[in-house]
Amino acid sequence: METQLNKVDNNAATVKFSEPRGFGTTLRSDLKETFFPDDPFSRFRNEENPFRRAKKAVKYFVPIFDWLPNYNLRLFRMDLIAGLTITSLAIPQGISYAKLANIPAIVGLYSSFVPPLIYAVFGDSKHLAVGTVAACSLLISETIGKVASPLSEPTLYLHLVFTAAFVTGVFQSLIGFLRLGVLVDFLSHSTITGFMGGTAVIICCQQLKGFLGLKHFTTKTNVVSVVQAIANNRHEKQKRPHLFWVSAMSPMVVVIVGCVFAYLIHGAEHGIQTVGDLKKGINPLTFHYLNFDPKYLPAVLKAGIVTGFVALAEGIAIGRSFAIMNNLQVDGNKEMIAFGFMNIIGSFTSCYLTTGPFSKTAVNYNAGAKTAMSNVIMSVFMAMTLLFLAPLFSHTPLVALSAIIMSAMIGLINYDEAIHLFKVDKFDFTICMVGFFGVAFISMDIGLMLSVGLGLLRALLYVARPATCKLGKVENATIYRDTEQYPGSTVVPGIIVLQLGSPIYFANCNYIRERILRWIRDEQANSNSGDAIEHVLLDLTGVTTIDATGIETLIEIHRSLFAQHIQMTIVNPRLRVMEKFIQSHFVDKIGKENFYLSVEAAVDACKFSLHMSKQNGNVSTEQPVVIDGAV
Repeated sequence: METQLNKVDNNAATVKFSEPRGFGTTLRSDLKETFFPDDPFSRFRNEENPFRRAKKAVKYFVPIFDWLPNYNLRLFRMDLIAGLTITSLAIPQGISYAKLANIPAIVGLYSSFVPPLIYAVFGDSKHLAVGTVAACSLLISETIGKVASPLSEPTLYLHLVFTAAFVTGVFQSLIGFLRLGVLVDFLSHSTITGFMGGTAVIICCQQLKGFLGLKHFTTKTNVVSVVQAIANNRHEKQKRPHLFWVSAMSPMVVVIVGCVFAYLIHGAEHGIQTVGDLKKGINPLTFHYLNFDPKYLPAVLKAGIVTGFVALAEGIAIGRSFAIMNNLQVDGNKEMIAFGFMNIIGSFTSCYLTTGPFSKTAVNYNAGAKTAMSNVIMSVFMAMTLLFLAPLFSHTPLVALSAIIMSAMIGLINYDEAIHLFKVDKFDFTICMVGFFGVAFISMDIGLMLSVGLGLLRALLYVARPATCKLGKVENATIYRDTEQYPGSTVVPGIIVLQLGSPIYFANCNYIRERILRWIRDEQANSNSGDAIEHVLLDLTGVTTIDATGIETLIEIHRSLFAQHIQMTIVNPRLRVMEKFIQSHFVDKIGKENFYLSVEAAVDACKFSLHMSKQNGNVSTEQPVVIDGAV
């Protein structure tokens, strides 16, 4: 018995009640964990030589200085092949997605010249290929088209598109510099899957205009409006050349075959709609065309910020996915800065929004790209195209571009992923489907907001209703785990162990209090031994932080249990939680002797207390309770 008492005393003595850290120290720690979880300055912080420290800092913030000094001919050969390959994809995609955004086709080619150069300097991914994307192109068209018509006001519309790209760049750069990448995390994988699938559906529907040769079509993007437009303008349907088969071939072959075919038969005279005039020359400057007129600013800001979010989420996710295949790391904040810079400079040089499209990045990776030099090589080939070959693509039939877009979009409808989500998590599947049907049948922005909103609601439910469980001792072991997960685990009569793996905030305090009291009531009602509950152990190992309301809630629980002759014990509070306990005098209110380092030690102490109570004939009418897991 003395040994047991000594064991309890020794355990209590090892719990540290040190003086809380100062406000400045705590603030620095919080800011570091919030904005610098990867500790980016560690690689040059301890460098004593100022020159070397500056050199390492430049290498970190401007990645090209990190890989370019070690660049060699072997890497260049691989990047040359990859760069030429993605150029053959960039030309038809650039023209196609520019038409999707209702801007001149040449702007799509411009957007594959300047932005890749900027990304090669500041980008952190070795495999990501820069270019325009269909989803953002359509989203820009839908948003800007509400305040300026691309048909009746093409110049104003184009200037607003450039302005939206500038807004996107500023937004992305700020997110990167302020290290607020956590905001992009609110676009969950389920949301992106549903959004991309819904976007693919409406883009395919939009291409029916080119397939059917319709001259009048709806500017709305939902499926219902597209079907109505086809029905209302069905008399315009023309017999089309049989070019659909080429959609399965390489996009560049589609464009070349289409150009030659339309040129030889004088397609314009036979009603074949083509891209139109494409002038020679590299990107003209457009910074003086940026339009911040208050009349159009809300639509420009909306287009810039929404597409910026989508472009960041898609580009960073794609870059990281291919980096993982080679056991590499991609810094999300550096990627945001790189995307921001290339969109800011792009808006000054006749480019619209660019990011890292999946199709082009996959081709770049499979072609053997080893560094970001493949983007530079693509830019060089694109410059040659703009200077010498651009007019040759003016005969490209719109039906060929529609085929290219549709063949690319079909791959965005990820059926397998939707099935996987349904099997693994029904709520994730619901978020995905809300995004899919919202985008397809309402609008892109509303569908995206509904999906993100549902995801945020789920996150709030996790915060407001944290999971709790009763713990028991695993058979033939000394650890305590969830009795539902491990049915064979044993509990000590008179002691109940409950676990919560969530911070204690004002939002979940009432739930936590009611859940603890309910666990006690249920334990008393189901007890067959007749032992009264005398101890409740709260294991706070999973509680990372607690606010003032949470502390008051624990005090209320302590008072409620004390009135029932039940002792509350705290197990292993984290540093930040313990500091707040000391500052709020919570430790003094329940006593230092009621703090333990482990559930096992706390249970042993409670057993000893129960034994002494029975020996003295002072058994409470209620069974002891051990709560493991801070609420």
